[in-house]
Amino acid sequence: MKEKLTPQYNDAVKQIKTAILQSQAKALASVNQEQLALYYGIGRYISQNSRSGFWGKDAIETISRQLSAEMPGLRGFSPRNLRNMRMFYEQWKMFDTNLADASAKLEQEENKNSLMPTIFSDIPFAAFFSIGFSHHVMILSKTKTMEERKFYIQLCSDLQLSYEALGHRIAEDAYHNQGKMHNNFVNTIPDYKQAFQAIQMFKDSYLLDFINTEQLGQREEDIDERVIENEIVHNMRNFIMTFGKGFAYIGCQVHFDKLGHDHWVDLLFFNRILQSLVVVELKKGTFKPSYLGQLSHYLHVLDDDERLEGENPPVGIILCKDADRTFVEYVLQDYQRPMGVATYQAGQKKLMELLPDEEEMKKIMTIE
Repeated sequence: MKEKLTPQYNDAVKQIKTAILQSQAKALASVNQEQLALYYGIGRYISQNSRSGFWGKDAIETISRQLSAEMPGLRGFSPRNLRNMRMFYEQWKMFDTNLADASAKLEQEENKNSLMPTIFSDIPFAAFFSIGFSHHVMILSKTKTMEERKFYIQLCSDLQLSYEALGHRIAEDAYHNQGKMHNNFVNTIPDYKQAFQAIQMFKDSYLLDFINTEQLGQREEDIDERVIENEIVHNMRNFIMTFGKGFAYIGCQVHFDKLGHDHWVDLLFFNRILQSLVVVELKKGTFKPSYLGQLSHYLHVLDDDERLEGENPPVGIILCKDADRTFVEYVLQDYQRPMGVATYQAGQKKLMELLPDEEEMKKIMTIE
């Protein structure tokens, strides 16, 4: 049976728990930093000896086998990983001959309020040391330019991406598609890091391939927002996976009463990374300026009545069928609450676009 504590004891537990978690996080960060420094040093040693011809053929394989024999249970020192360490050193050779300068810059970086200004100028050292070696190897293996690498290092750190999630972001070319969703986050979110997280959280277009208009037995022009909403609710797991990381579903057509007036939010989520409520308003047609007015009002109500202590202001997304980017960006300037406009495609239309037309299909199916 859970013991009921007084508010004073509850506060004490909260303070001690926070201290423990912070200490654990610092310990893990320190371990990761030490591991990266170790692998960097080993990579330097292997590079200097293997590239200069001091070692013979299959030297790395021989060294790996001998390490395993002398240190049973040792993991992470396969021939492949030793080569990855060499690559890690060679690609970040500007740190040579040790990581002292990088560590010094890390301390300076941690004292800044924002990491945003350093992303595209200098190396983001705080982020660099916060992600694992396997993440670094993937970034180095699948990107070509320094700007891309700095971008994915920062993205991986800010969004706490898993190895698999990082692979998805690189595969969808997040670097070249960054910030394409029409939004006003930079102007409405004071914290640069949070604004960057919000920009990276959302795409400019979503393929809702679990919504099959033909299967629903309805023509596209007959489908309204409620039909799309119902399909999303019935396929919430797929929608959340499509929408991004860290989303927790709260409800659909969520009712709020403000000064005797009813308000109904289409879809309401909480995002753990942004630490804020996220409103998604569905529109079946082309973007209209009035949509932002309605969404801004919903965000105002949520900010006043639903936001808890420690949470960031709510974020709103208009999800519509089509939008003129230039026009949306022009209209967004009038609003002071964080909002964005994205478009969607139902799966059936996307599929039909990939198929030949009727006449071509007849030719293909005709047996000579």
